[in-house]
Amino acid sequence: MITAEREYGATYVDEGVVHYCVTNMPGAVARTSTFALNNATLPFVMALADKGWRQALQDDVYLRRGLNIHAGAVTFAAVATDLGLPFVPVERALA
Repeated sequence: MITAEREYGATYVDEGVVHYCVTNMPGAVARTSTFALNNATLPFVMALADKGWRQALQDDVYLRRGLNIHAGAVTFAAVATDLGLPFVPVERALA
């Protein structure tokens, strides 16, 4: 866990990179962070809209990794472990 804010102050340098560690930085630049979030997520939203959720997940490993539960099957290993439930690989759940 990064605790740089408490240990170093708001900024510190590690391996020549300046890190800025403050809580809720997106809230300070709401318009910019909204555009950044939109730019990062829009391709996924478009794939879901154009292909439907099932085909979009089959075509995109990143979307597949975001599926936790489908039709009663827990498709994310960490969630299954935490809940004490059997894990079902997402590819099998979607088949």
